[in-house]
Amino acid sequence: MTRSNTDATALLLVDMQNDFLHPKGAYARGGATSGEIAALPDRLAPVAEAMRDAGGWIISTHFTLVPGKGGEPFISDHLKQLRPFLRKGDFAPGSFGQALIDALAPADIAVEKVAYSAFYMSRLEWVLNRAGIRHLVVGGIVTNGGVASTVRDAHVRDFHVTVLEDGCAAFDSQVHADNIAALASVADIASCRDGIAMLQGG
Repeated sequence: MTRSNTDATALLLVDMQNDFLHPKGAYARGGATSGEIAALPDRLAPVAEAMRDAGGWIISTHFTLVPGKGGEPFISDHLKQLRPFLRKGDFAPGSFGQALIDALAPADIAVEKVAYSAFYMSRLEWVLNRAGIRHLVVGGIVTNGGVASTVRDAHVRDFHVTVLEDGCAAFDSQVHADNIAALASVADIASCRDGIAMLQGG
């Protein structure tokens, strides 16, 4: 990646949302926290600034619990079992919890998602193509969920993908490491420092 083609490059921030990360978010309320995940905004913020300075794009994906009648969200059975604390108002469209965390805002494009992969039943592929984006630099959470699924779906759609190893995290460090190793077959693996250097033409 060089400065000459950064207009075709985007930092894809996977699910860096208040309900996942903020002390007043849904996951903090439910006790689902991780030091590695909490450290990500500070690690990714310099990459986001370098991307903006280089003329690239910032795209954020937003896990969303779509409200039904009376505002009660549709929550899949596996998610109910995994995160029983989720309730009405969590990850709701337009809410504080659904929004990109302030340290990484603003994004140029925000895309709602309803499953692990940001490509599943969303407009992500359409906006990437309309914007002329061919290279995705990916950071976010969780490595074994939204990140891995989105990266693999990007690969089969012929996007060039760079995964920021220290710009992603999971609730278990070994799970994170195992998934980064597995993604090396479909993506370049780099550090946030490497990503900044590439954006700056180093």
